[in-house]
Amino acid sequence: MGTLLEAGNITKTYRDHRALNQVSVHIPDQSIFGLLGPNGAGKTTLIRIINQIIGADEGTILFDNEPLKPGHVYRIGYLPEERGLYKKMEVGEQSIYLARLKGLKRQEARKLLTGWFEKFDLMPWWGKKVEELSKGMQQKVQFIITVLHKPRLLIFDEPFSGFDPINVNLLKQEILKLREEGSTIIFSTHNMGSVEELCDHIALINQAEVVLEGNVREVRKSHSTRLYEAELEDVHTPVEQVLDGRFELAGSEKHHGTTTCRIRISEQATPNELLQSLFTCGQLTSFKELTPSMNDIFIKQVTGTYPVENRQITNSFTQAGQQ
Repeated sequence: MGTLLEAGNITKTYRDHRALNQVSVHIPDQSIFGLLGPNGAGKTTLIRIINQIIGADEGTILFDNEPLKPGHVYRIGYLPEERGLYKKMEVGEQSIYLARLKGLKRQEARKLLTGWFEKFDLMPWWGKKVEELSKGMQQKVQFIITVLHKPRLLIFDEPFSGFDPINVNLLKQEILKLREEGSTIIFSTHNMGSVEELCDHIALINQAEVVLEGNVREVRKSHSTRLYEAELEDVHTPVEQVLDGRFELAGSEKHHGTTTCRIRISEQATPNELLQSLFTCGQLTSFKELTPSMNDIFIKQVTGTYPVENRQITNSFTQAGQQ
C-alpha cells in the first residue's frame, strides 16, 4: 500500500509554546487513519497545516508524492470540529454555493446534492433557512458538503459530535464506503471505540510529539499482557491444580455453574499449552486473550498507567512475573 500523505519533522511554535515538535506521520492510501491525542496535544495544528490554513516553521509535507501546494486544496475535504454555516441562507442554495467553491459547476453540484440530501432525509429542508435546522441536521449538511467533490483526502475532526446513535451509525457506514471507493481519511476523535471500529492505522500525539504510530491490530498486539480469560462448565478439577509454573491464575469466579478464570501465560508457554491443561478441568466453553483496548493504550501512553479498572489485573500478573 502506498502513502498518500507524508508529514516529515513538522515543527510549529506559537510565541513561547511549541505546538508540534519534529512530528512525522505516514498516512497510507485508501485507509482510515486515526489522529489521536489529548486536548492541546497538537492534532488541530497538524490538521491546519495539512489544510494550508497555517504554515509549519520546519518540516515538509508530501501529498501524493509531491510537495503540498495550494492546488491540493481541491483534493482535500475538511470537516472541522467547530462547525459553521450561514444561519440566514437557505440550506440548498448555501450548499450549492459551497460546492462551487470546491470547483463543481452549479448543475453538477445540484445533482450530487440532491442524491445526498435524499439519502440523509434532508430534501424537505432544501428551501429552509439553516437556523431552522437542528444541530444534527446542520452537521449532516456540512458532512455532505465536505465529501461532495469526492476529494482524495478527507479530514474529519470529531465527526460524530452531537449525533444520536442512529445517525452515528449512518455516518460510520458512509465513511467506510468512502474508503472503499478510494478516499483516504484522517479521523480525529477522542472516542477510542470508534477508532477500533473504523481505523486501519493510528498516530498518537502527546505534548507535541508522536508517541505511538502503527497499524491498529499491531499496536494492540504490541501491548499484549499475555492475559487470557477462560470459561468452563462441569468443572471436576480446580483450575489451579492443573497449572504449572508457566501459568499464573490472576482471578477466578463462579456464576450459575460457569467458572470464569483469568490466567497469565509466561514467555515460556503458549496458548495451546494452556488450553490442553484447561481441557482436563471440565468443558471449555470460551477462551480469549484480554488484549488492552485502544482506550487503555491511549491512557497508558499519556498517563503512564492503565485505567483503574485494569490496574489491579495488570499489577497481579506483573508481580507474578517478578516472583
